[in-house]
This record gives sequence, C-alpha cells and structure tokens, in this order.
Amino acid sequence: MAGPLTGVRVLEFAGSAPTAFVGTVLSGLGADVVRVDRAPGKAAGPDEPRPAENPLSRGRRSVALDLKSPEGVEQALSLVEHADILVEGFRPGVADRLGIGPEAAHARNPGLVYGRVSGWGQRGEWAGRAAHDLAVLALTGALDVDPATGDPVLPPTAYLSSFAGGANAHVQGLLAALHERERSGRGQVVDTALADGAALISTLIHQWREVPGNHTVTDAPHYSLYRAADGRHLAVAAIEPRLYQNLLEQLGLTDGDLPDRSDPAAWPALRELIAARFATRDREHWVKLFDAVDAGVAPVLTAEEAAAHHQLAARGAFVAIGDSAVRQPAPPSRFDRTPAGTPDRAPLPGEHTEEVLAEWRG
Repeated sequence: MAGPLTGVRVLEFAGSAPTAFVGTVLSGLGADVVRVDRAPGKAAGPDEPRPAENPLSRGRRSVALDLKSPEGVEQALSLVEHADILVEGFRPGVADRLGIGPEAAHARNPGLVYGRVSGWGQRGEWAGRAAHDLAVLALTGALDVDPATGDPVLPPTAYLSSFAGGANAHVQGLLAALHERERSGRGQVVDTALADGAALISTLIHQWREVPGNHTVTDAPHYSLYRAADGRHLAVAAIEPRLYQNLLEQLGLTDGDLPDRSDPAAWPALRELIAARFATRDREHWVKLFDAVDAGVAPVLTAEEAAAHHQLAARGAFVAIGDSAVRQPAPPSRFDRTPAGTPDRAPLPGEHTEEVLAEWRG
C-alpha cells in the first residue's frame, strides 16, 4: 500500500484485538506490517470470518513461528533486526519469557521502537490480569453514576466520534505525515473527518455483525453492570471461562445449577441470579473479595476514587496539574528512554504572547 509510512517495517505479534487494530491502522498508512502468528495452518472456525474477510487482519503479511522453540525465537529476532516498529500485546512478562522482550530485541536492533499494549500496564498488582473494556471503563471513572438516577452511565457516544475516532485518528495522520516529511522534505494536508475515524474504530463491530447468529457480549449477563446492596455498582467482564468460573466461586454460585450462559435465551434468568447475589452485600465487600482473584470484576469508581486506586496509582494514570488539587488523566504512553514530564497548567488567554513572539522570531 502507498501512504506516508511507506518504507516503515512493522513487526506485529498476534494475540490481542488492540495490537491487531494497531497493525491495521499502520498498514493503512502505508507501513509494511508483518504479523507473527503462533498457530501454523490453523483454520478459521465455522463462525469466524476467513482471514481475507477479517478487517483486523487486512493489509499485512503473516509468518507462522513457534515461539516456544529456540528456532522460532531466533527466526523472530532475525525479523526484529530489520524492523522499525515492534508491537506486542502479551500479558506482562510473557514476551520476556519467550525471549522476544525489549532487552533481547534491542540487543539485535538498538533503533527499534518497541510497542507494548496491555490492559493494565506493565506495573501494579493487576498488571497480569485480564482487562476487558467494561472493567477498564469502570475502574477509570468513565462509568460514574448519574446523580439523578443513581445508575451508572455509559460514556457519551461523542467520545467514539470526537475523541477516539476523530482526534485520535488525526494524531495518527499527523505523525505519519511528519515521518514522510523526513524522506520528501515536503509537508502535506492531512484531512480527517470524525466519520472516518468512527468508522475505523467500529471495525470489530462490523466483524461481529458479519457472523450469523452472533450475539455481542454487551447483551450478556457475564458482561454487565450490577448494583450492590449500598446502591453502588460493579462491572463484570468475565468473558473467558476461567474468569467466569472465578466469578461464580466468589459469588457462591455453582455453574451446574445455573442457566447455560452459552444460550442467549437463558441470559435473563442468569442475569437475575447474579444480580440477586451482588445485591446481598455492599460494593466494598465485593471489591475486597474480587481484588484477590482475577474474575474480570471491577468497581464502578468516581473520578476521585479512580485516581486513588492502587492499580492506576502504580501506573501514574492521574497527575496533579499546577497548583490544583484536582487530578487529571496523564498522557497514556510510557517511554523508557525519553519519559514525558507532567503537563503544565492551562494558560490564561494571551499569557505568553510576548514570550512566544520573541522566541519564535529568533
């Protein structure tokens, strides 16, 4: 593909939807994306789109390597030597144990940009846990309750178009054009519509809708919000069987006595049983219980509570700006060699006029 990232080589290790989306975005900007798959010859299941039809697999080439063998690791590192960017979404510590972590990769290619995408980051007590969207949104304060009703509210859909879709997509385009300028010496117009970005970030939704009889997890009782006895809420994102079993154990429920969660017709009855159990105790009781086990459960926190939560505090996810006691979300990515500082407070209109004019005019 042509584009501003033409000539940039990206090595993508398959394994998570976020890393797949990153690969799709970079390939759409012209990068040569090579995906490392771990299951040679694995065929798509009857309800899965074929690779050619999967929007999260498009625009790249694939190599199949056994990363649990020395030969496979060596082959992967030989690709690292020629890559500009590496993207992996393994649980923290997995890439290092496989022998393809940052230390091994930079030993072969010191100029490599090594990208890591994980649910909770590389540090903190929850670093190794599963992290599905609902639980992440709950913990970060994005689902805080509506004061008028006492119910959690989903983030306004404007975020999907204005922030995630429009602004985020525009940043990608600007950085890609900046990179292209290093080769051509010329600038260019980067035209981004909110509709463009909103369509792109709905890639997974479009994929789900192409599967006959598919039911999105947002309808499921194991991916929902529940009210505790004190009126506060918890998010349950127990998609994987292991998480679901841990959820039932902590709730004191037995899978064999419950409606079948694989049958959407049984979901209303299953939801009532789970809701009834959560309603027996206050939220903090469940927080302490589930903090000790990975069950995909997170409390729905306020913005103030989110800033104090141990996992987000370990990440430095919220920072104090200037003299304000109110903590704001920090810039998201962490850089091991060139860490970013704390942002300055917002300026007053015209506060730096003379300073900037003098500085920029030389």
